[in-house]
Formats: sequence, structure tokens, C-alpha cells
Amino acid sequence: MQKTGGQLVMLVAINCLLLVLGAVISGGTFLSLFNLQSMASQLPEIGLLAIGVMLAMCAGNGGIDLSGIALANLSGVLSAVIVSSFLSSGESELAFSLAFVGGAVSIGLFGGVINGLLISKLNITPILCTLGTQMAFMGLAVVVSGGKAVMVGSPALLSSIGNDMLLEVPISFLIFVVVAGLIAAALKFTPYGLWLMLMGTNPKAAVYAGFPKNGVLVATYAISGTLSGLAGVIIAARNVNVKFDYGSSYLLIAILIAVMAGVKPEGGYGRVICVVLSAVALQLMSSLLNFGGLSNFVRDFAWGLLLLTFLAVGRYDLTGFLFPGNRQAVSLAPRPHAPKQDN
Repeated sequence: MQKTGGQLVMLVAINCLLLVLGAVISGGTFLSLFNLQSMASQLPEIGLLAIGVMLAMCAGNGGIDLSGIALANLSGVLSAVIVSSFLSSGESELAFSLAFVGGAVSIGLFGGVINGLLISKLNITPILCTLGTQMAFMGLAVVVSGGKAVMVGSPALLSSIGNDMLLEVPISFLIFVVVAGLIAAALKFTPYGLWLMLMGTNPKAAVYAGFPKNGVLVATYAISGTLSGLAGVIIAARNVNVKFDYGSSYLLIAILIAVMAGVKPEGGYGRVICVVLSAVALQLMSSLLNFGGLSNFVRDFAWGLLLLTFLAVGRYDLTGFLFPGNRQAVSLAPRPHAPKQDN
């Protein structure tokens, strides 16, 4: 619990530092309402994918969802192709928007269930399973779209999701915050959250306790897939078209966000609030690099270097050095005695 507080404080400090640094470098332009709204509108799609990665990592056993962005693109492409075959985005705007959103989220859910069933029933290592489904999802999107961008258009509801504001806050960002809040509540207040964390911390204990291991795995990847489908909706709403190779660097960024948030690669620990703050920090860093005029290639190099750095930090518990009181509290905590066995 103490480590959790240290990670949260560190992420808050990083965000504050980046805001101050951006304001100093840009002479205040970085903190303008327009720039903050622009950053907030770019955050949801990658933030949703990062929460999906976090959930898969919490499940343990090398759990990670590498298929997130591929499934998001497939959800948008397949839903657009199917819905466009019987509805026009120009003539039936509301019906098209509702059908597209429902189709994309359903496809994401179905893809996530496939991942969960393959991992739980066939006992395939999650990283290899989702690598395979990533390629399958991308290949299917290429076949369905013919390798070209599929036009979605700007029907009213989709356009509002991607571009409009509510109380000066982008609607897509508000959707992201609401979804993140619901998942955080589910992890904290439902048996699913307890089962997921225990399964990642001690799989054998979870089995002996009678937890529905297969059901938890399927539910975890189903939620991750649903988040990918929702990300596909936001991508389409912001770009008026969808394509199979959109966001090629999103996988690396989503993993980086989860690692920066303190999610344990071995499973059993993760907090949604830390993932949200980590995503905000990475968006601030990206905008700072844009202000500096650096290319996307330099930015990808920086993300890779940052990922390795935070993996090393997590390995050697830098938060323990930054917050020695927390580390001492953990080390001084009484350890439970092993139960004595009767002869």
C-alpha cells in the first residue's frame, strides 16, 4: 500500500514538472486552453488501450495484450464496412453513428473473448497468443478493407464524440475518464478485482481458493477487447476514416504507460488512476517534443529508452529510495509466522 502511494505521488510530481517546464519553454503558450484541449482530445484512444494492457498484466503468467491497436483498427474497419453496406452516414446520421459504435464495440468484445478463450482453454502463453491474434486481426482488416482507408464520414454523433466540447472539455476525454472510473470501481469493489489481483500474485493460491480462473481470464481479455473497440470508435470519430495500420507505435506507448504507472509485469498489482496519470504525463512529453520540433522517429526512440528506464526503475524500486519512509514502513512490517504442523 505504501508503494502505491509513492508511485502516485511520483506521477503527480512528473505531471506538475512537465507542465511547468512546458510553460517556461513556450512562454506560457503550452498552458493555453486550446493546447490543453488539443492534448486532452488526443489522449483517450491510447489511454483506453493502456488500461487494457494493465488489466492483462495484472492477470500474471506473462499476461499482456499485444493485440490492442490491431483489434481497435479491425473494429473500426469491419464496423464501417458492414454498416456502410445498409446505411449512409450522410442520410441516416444518427442511425449510422449508433450502428457503427455498437458494431465496433461488439467486434472488440468478440476479439477479446477469443483472446481469453485461447489463453484459458488452450493454455497458450498470453504474449504469444496475443501476438498471433494481433497478426490475425491486422490481416483480416487488410482483407476487409482491401488495404485502403475506409471512409466513415462525419455523422453528427460521431463528429461530436471526436471534436465537440462539454464545459470546455473534449467529449472523448470525458468518455475516457468515465470508463476509467468504472473499471477502477470494478477492481476495487467487486469480487472480480480481488480475483484478478490474487491470480496475478499467487496463481496456486487462487486455484486452491476455488476462484474461477478461466472466467477471470476470459473476462479480463474481454474487457481489454471492449476498450479496444471503444478506442476504434474514437479513432474513427477524430479522423473521419479508419485504416488497418493506424497508430503503429501505439502498442509500445500503451506498454510504456502501464510500466510508468507501476504495473508489475509479473502480475498482481495495478491502479487505474496511476495509468491515467501516466498517460497524461506521456501526452505532455509528446507535446513538449512537438514544441521542440523533433521528428516522430526521435520520439519513438525516446519512448523505447523511457520504457527500458522505467523497467529498470521498477526492478530496483526507485520509489523506495525517493520515499525511504515508505520503504522502511514496509520493511518493518511484521511478517506472518508459518503455521506449525502437528506431528
